[in-house]
Amino acid sequence: MKSYVKFETPKDVAAKALEAITMANDTGKVRKGTNEATKSIESGNATLLVMAEDVEPEEIVMHLPTLCVEKGVPYCYVATKKELGAAAGIPVPTAAVAVEKQGSAGEIIRSIADKLKQPAKEAAPKHEAKEHKAEQHEAAKPAAAEQKAKPEKKVAKPRAKKEKKE
Repeated sequence: MKSYVKFETPKDVAAKALEAITMANDTGKVRKGTNEATKSIESGNATLLVMAEDVEPEEIVMHLPTLCVEKGVPYCYVATKKELGAAAGIPVPTAAVAVEKQGSAGEIIRSIADKLKQPAKEAAPKHEAKEHKAEQHEAAKPAAAEQKAKPEKKVAKPRAKKEKKE
């Protein structure tokens, strides 16, 4: 077992993960490859990460499990890069795939997180996110109004005139 593989993923969970990636690729959004998956996790958009167990060199994906734990993103492993790439709908093997928008795979992703005892990040509907931003904007208005009410006074300092040398 590789050093980045923190636990053994049950075969039924790995199969569900591949199914979830295929469904999310068709009806939602997935990020393919280690770099894209890393960006997705760091930005807080990932809802599930799936990594292959046969990645060489290991350092390519070694940071992902730790990052997932920090960000609260459930993750699991599948046996090969080839089957992971095929599930993501690409003709080449890939080391990691992150699901951003679950699409019709939401229920499968929740069941995977339950079986792994990892928190599943719920994708909030867009209208709720907009309402939350509006609430934050409204809360910031009184503070901005206070700042406008008390403008800082800037005192102009007289400049010393330079004497011309002739």
